[in-house]
Amino acid sequence: MRKIILSVLGVLVIAASIYAAKSIVDSKKTKSPTAEKVVKTIFAKNVQNGTVNIIVPANGNLSAKRRMELYAEVQGVFKRGRKLFKTGQTYNTGETIISIDASEYAASVQSAKSNLYNQLTSIMPDLRLDYPGIFPKWQAYLQGFDMKKTTPTFPEMSDDKEKFFISGRGILTTYYNVKNLEQRLSKYNIRAPFKGVLTDAMVNEGTLIRAGQKLGEFINMDVYELEVSIGKTYSDLLKIGEQVELTNLEKTKKYIGTVVRINGRVDQGSQTIKAYIEVKDPDLKEGMYLEANLNAKNETDAIEIDRSLLLEDNKIFVVRDSILDLIDVRPVYFSDKKVVLKEIPDGTMIMSKPLMGAYAGMLVKIYEEESQR
Repeated sequence: MRKIILSVLGVLVIAASIYAAKSIVDSKKTKSPTAEKVVKTIFAKNVQNGTVNIIVPANGNLSAKRRMELYAEVQGVFKRGRKLFKTGQTYNTGETIISIDASEYAASVQSAKSNLYNQLTSIMPDLRLDYPGIFPKWQAYLQGFDMKKTTPTFPEMSDDKEKFFISGRGILTTYYNVKNLEQRLSKYNIRAPFKGVLTDAMVNEGTLIRAGQKLGEFINMDVYELEVSIGKTYSDLLKIGEQVELTNLEKTKKYIGTVVRINGRVDQGSQTIKAYIEVKDPDLKEGMYLEANLNAKNETDAIEIDRSLLLEDNKIFVVRDSILDLIDVRPVYFSDKKVVLKEIPDGTMIMSKPLMGAYAGMLVKIYEEESQR
């Protein structure tokens, strides 16, 4: 009897152990989670093709339209003037910018003028006797001859006899020699051809100036030009006289310029053409950096989107039944941030903002539909 009881207890213990072990094993099994569908939220808009005004951006530095580089054509000592020859000094039209000591040369000019006067005086008796008809004309010229002023122009000679008489006595040669000396004497003073400012001064008062030496640079501050490079694709669309909007680097000021010249040659390296924009404003300065927006053309049946939305192989994302898809497009113009596209049917729902990790077939929902353009 005791053996039977022990056997039954042993079987029960074994059975209990198997059940406990099975329960422990079953408790460690976890159910695999059911995969949930992920729906991304995107921004999208309906396509409405229209006319896109293509603006070609360009930039450059201003340069004065009227400028003069100052060079010495004669030699001498730089004399002190009414104004200091310093950078930033302004001069009015006709005002002396540079004066070079010409006292020695001026004396030789006066000597030549005196010689001419003496020659004219010596022929007056002969003119009175042989050519009484032309005598009053030359007498009036001689009376108007002032040694302190520029030699007056010779009176017009009426016939060959008069020309032969005057020329035969060497008076014409002396006259033109004097005029040549006076012309060179005028080069000792450099005057301002227009109102402007001295932007570069390379000599000081008292300096010995040599012929051919550069002295400085003088510009007019009223009118400036902006040289910009335009792609040859749109160069033929620019017109002389077209107005252009210009802005400074900080985008705080706007100016209105006018296209005044267009180069007829394409730069072989960059395949661009240079255009020149004239602009006037008292706030502008030489060398200032400006950006220009040139109205190149109007592209019909097109839309404009961010360049980040255009994928490789000229494709963009569209939404079809809450699923992303790709379609082919034809870009016609690229700017820094935008691209103009054609061949997109009206009413197509396109993604309007880029989405990280987007792919064709992704399930999406539209967060906000922008107003149709």
